[in-house]
Amino acid sequence: MEQTYIDTIAAILQLQEHNPFAGIDSSEYPAVMAAHREAYPVSIRLNPYKTFQPEQAYERVPWCGYGYYLPERPVFTLDPLFHAGAYYVQEASSMFVAHVYDYIREACTGPVKVLDLCAAPGGKSTLLASLLPADDILVSNEVIQGRAGILVENMVRWGQANTWVLQNDPEMIGKSLENTFDIMLIDAPCTGSGLWRKDQAAIDEWSVQHVKLCAERQKRIIADSYAALKQDGYLVYATCSYSPEEDEAICDWITEHFDVIPVSIPFPPEWNIVRSYSSAHRAEGYHFYPWKLKGEGLFIAVFKKNDGAAVPAGRKPGKKRASRKPFIPATAWEQYIDGAWHYELIREEIYAFPPHHYDFFEQIRDKVYIRKAGLKLGQETGRDVIPSHELALSIHLRKDLPAVALTREEALLFLKKEPVATDRGLKGWHTATYQGLPLGWGKWMPGRMNNYLPKHWRIRMDIG
Repeated sequence: MEQTYIDTIAAILQLQEHNPFAGIDSSEYPAVMAAHREAYPVSIRLNPYKTFQPEQAYERVPWCGYGYYLPERPVFTLDPLFHAGAYYVQEASSMFVAHVYDYIREACTGPVKVLDLCAAPGGKSTLLASLLPADDILVSNEVIQGRAGILVENMVRWGQANTWVLQNDPEMIGKSLENTFDIMLIDAPCTGSGLWRKDQAAIDEWSVQHVKLCAERQKRIIADSYAALKQDGYLVYATCSYSPEEDEAICDWITEHFDVIPVSIPFPPEWNIVRSYSSAHRAEGYHFYPWKLKGEGLFIAVFKKNDGAAVPAGRKPGKKRASRKPFIPATAWEQYIDGAWHYELIREEIYAFPPHHYDFFEQIRDKVYIRKAGLKLGQETGRDVIPSHELALSIHLRKDLPAVALTREEALLFLKKEPVATDRGLKGWHTATYQGLPLGWGKWMPGRMNNYLPKHWRIRMDIG
């Protein structure tokens, strides 16, 4: 496969039209070939809200304070810390979103709402969540049901109540949430040529026709969702493609069809990121090339919106909602989370919202399909409560709750949804923890332990 893959790269470099490498000088082609013969770097990004630090002094990713390169790729599925949400496995170049977000966030006043429109599986969403002040809200959207489920799982692992997940078509987002978001990231579906060395088989799907189809889809996604961005809001457009048709040409199309101003993002020259400019409107973009830096192919550009409304959605006159009767949860929940929360009963599950976020939930709950919002606490059954898995992984869970520290072998058994040792004299609900981080709930009783890890979360790999 490798030689066929390399031969295909060489053939694509010689294309006279629609060459994805048309934006670079042909003198760099030997470096392009050399880079695609190398193994891709493995990198992770730490969750700043969960107390975990790598045991080794790994090399840092220059443009992201939480990013680290690993010397080799371990079996992440068999690492309990991964399941606890201590880190996310993310390609290093895509972590540049952190640098972009930090720069444009400084220009925004007050709490902001951020939309990650094409968010699955959740790499950039968990990255944005790491940078989010408690008053801000991140809304991550994915239209495909299966991918949206994976997105929910990754956001649950990250553990924040101000990260929500929607499953809607971009057109529905644009129509239903007009003038809502201060920052909108569109990591658009693309041909993926920048990730070929991570997935060599993907090169077989590349064609000139596929590039054209992706470019049209990218335009449609932007056009359908653009109305959701507020005046003076920031549109961040990204692909993992080298093709100018999917990158600079889309930037030209954006500036031609919408009232926007391209935004220049400063960064140190030693990062070796390549600035590029669209041909018609000189919109500035940024290319990550594997033969110039330690990461895969990425393109990103930023625009500031001039039109639209300057006020958040919901302040304009509209149909008045009937007031809902406040839900009063069982006092037993007070032992699980601290602070002031607004509680809501939704499909027999109890959710907690920071009070300043609940108004936004009320505004959108009947407009779009919500997969995750606030913090799912669990269910009430008679005199008992059944805490949710989401609560176990939440950073809002009280630290003084009963917990059972597991060895790595016990943690992997727990993650396979098997019982762990029951001769500990325990009774009632405890979090099963590994290196101080909860993995889920267990209910201990004389002679046995019930493992409440959700079935679809269990490890199916042989743990040896």
